[in-house]
Amino acid sequence: MFSNYRLRNYNFKLLVLAIAACIAGTIVIYSAENSYLKKQMIGMAACIVGMIVLSLIDYKLLAKFSVLLYIISFTLLLLVKFVGYSVNGAQRWLGSEKVITIQPSEFAKIVLIICIAAYLEQHKDTLNSFLTLISIVLIAGVPIVFIMLQPDLSTVVMIMLITFTILFIAGLSYKIIGVAILILIPMAGSFIWYIQTPNQILLKDYQVERVLTFIYPQDYLMTTFYQQNNSIMAIGSGQLMGKGLNSSTMATVKEANLISEQQTDFIFSVVGEELGFIGSVIIIAILGLIVLQCIKIARKAKDDTGMLIATGVAAMIGYQSFINIGVATAILPNTGIPLPFISYGLTSLVSACAGVGLVLNVGLQRRKY
Repeated sequence: MFSNYRLRNYNFKLLVLAIAACIAGTIVIYSAENSYLKKQMIGMAACIVGMIVLSLIDYKLLAKFSVLLYIISFTLLLLVKFVGYSVNGAQRWLGSEKVITIQPSEFAKIVLIICIAAYLEQHKDTLNSFLTLISIVLIAGVPIVFIMLQPDLSTVVMIMLITFTILFIAGLSYKIIGVAILILIPMAGSFIWYIQTPNQILLKDYQVERVLTFIYPQDYLMTTFYQQNNSIMAIGSGQLMGKGLNSSTMATVKEANLISEQQTDFIFSVVGEELGFIGSVIIIAILGLIVLQCIKIARKAKDDTGMLIATGVAAMIGYQSFINIGVATAILPNTGIPLPFISYGLTSLVSACAGVGLVLNVGLQRRKY
């Protein structure tokens, strides 16, 4: 296997960017809540080692066992339903909160990227056929149903975006895309209307509130828009240079405790407040460069499987970054989704590093010119 690898093909730029993002995330997490430092540092070290090891494992071998990976992922999601534990009304985790926890929906994203890429490699000539598209819907749909039951709407949206991006890059017909858009636009309008009706059954009450908060923020300033409003205030207060890491004055949103669990979904508010505009731009630039390196590797992949895996990982990191920062700046509805490499959460970090490891291996076996 290693005889096919050439060191000169190893994308050290992507590796360094991913490590830099991990280190930056650990620093910001320590500033937000220093009690998480030890666990995050151990997790970061393990994830970096795992990323390098995974970069040396042939992605085609993983694609060959995609069905087995899918079954394992499905089993974990099934276990969450029956033996998972809940936090704030959401049952998404396995394990013990005092020892170690895993969030199977994070692993499901990586597994689905591999599975869909492997399936499309085998059915690339019939991509636009009804049977192939229905098969893709079923492959993605099964985990989506179980993730919806947790409930975890943000991860469902992520999986749908990743799946569509892979299909688009694989060569999905523009005619099908056009028809889908014509159907989805009125459906979206009908959905917004329906969830505001009494006794609607599609969303939980708190999910409805989050959607309505985005549409009518002025009506929810002291309730569901409270965190996002404080996040905007924190980011704006950082101005150009920020207030400095580990700032401990009550003049900070962090010390005033105006945002709960700031080290997770609202970590970008810490970045904005303590590192300012310059620090925020640096974090966004690192994440953007990671996405661009994944796209670059996808363009040079030796086969469709590699191209689609790299595309899927680029989409996952790109969309997730956009959504998280969009929530922190209130340009998107409030959703519980971490910022890749930066937010606290070891399962999320494992997922991001595993994705980069896969892409590094795709780049290691790129086309010969």
